[in-house]
Amino acid sequence: MKLYKSIDLYTPVKGAVVTIGTFDGVHIGHKKILSRLRELADNDGSEVVLLTFFPHPRMVLYPDDHGVLLLNTLDEKIELLADCQVDHLIIHPFTRDFSRISSVNFVRDILIGKLGMKKLIIGYDHHFGRNREGSFEELKEMSSLYGYEVEEIPEQDIDEVAVSSTKIRKALLEGDLDTAMSYLGHDYTLSGIVVEGNKVGRKLGFPTANIKVKEDYKLIPCDGVYATDIKIAETTYQGMLYIGYRPTLDGKTRSIEVNIFNFDENIYGQNLTLNLKCRIRGEMRFPDLESLRIQLQKDKDDAIKAHSIRNLSQ
Repeated sequence: MKLYKSIDLYTPVKGAVVTIGTFDGVHIGHKKILSRLRELADNDGSEVVLLTFFPHPRMVLYPDDHGVLLLNTLDEKIELLADCQVDHLIIHPFTRDFSRISSVNFVRDILIGKLGMKKLIIGYDHHFGRNREGSFEELKEMSSLYGYEVEEIPEQDIDEVAVSSTKIRKALLEGDLDTAMSYLGHDYTLSGIVVEGNKVGRKLGFPTANIKVKEDYKLIPCDGVYATDIKIAETTYQGMLYIGYRPTLDGKTRSIEVNIFNFDENIYGQNLTLNLKCRIRGEMRFPDLESLRIQLQKDKDDAIKAHSIRNLSQ
């Protein structure tokens, strides 16, 4: 996959099959679109071009109150899209000036003029251009004038529920990891740097690596304990993840800590990637540290069981 940090750095390919959107989460609905693009490009001997934007438009248009928490960091999204056989990924800087481009000019000057689009595939109810004025109906009306084909992919349903990034965010914030992962079609991922902690876990027999997530827009799931895989460099371990305020210790700040099973190395400053497997329990307050230690042992037993079940099902 070729990556471009601006539309202006991209050189059009013949007969480009194009899609546009934020693609946050790269969930099963997005994958349906990308699978169709791949099919059309292969049939035509062309290539798949995906145009997305960063920062998220709401971050630019409502900087003081955008309320945006994203399922992917930029690096995570790039990796997921590479796995979907995208040939050309354009991540164009979203600015206020860019947001003012009319839908007609967006099609004529960008999709046709700069991307060389011959086929456009969009998701259900997609809107674009200034004030999101552009629609599928408008794209169809302009298609004969500018010589392209356009196709809309229906909503992707699971149990008669339409999948969307918004519903996945809601599920994660409510602690419903199973629903979130069924919509995503893959594990939910957190990545961060190991930083110094207060080492209480070590005293209890459950040493943890404290994780600092660099991107403040990354959605952190609901507080609680999760079974997780941990990737350090090229090696993957099993463990359990805690997210919360450590109420037993009168914690004042939210903490992300992972206990890595059968592991005892100094990894301060290293980057860890966590693939969440299931949520074991919610946040709890305990009367003393011994009660907490007993619960942590139960959590570990439950996490080991959860890992075993996941491995058998794969």
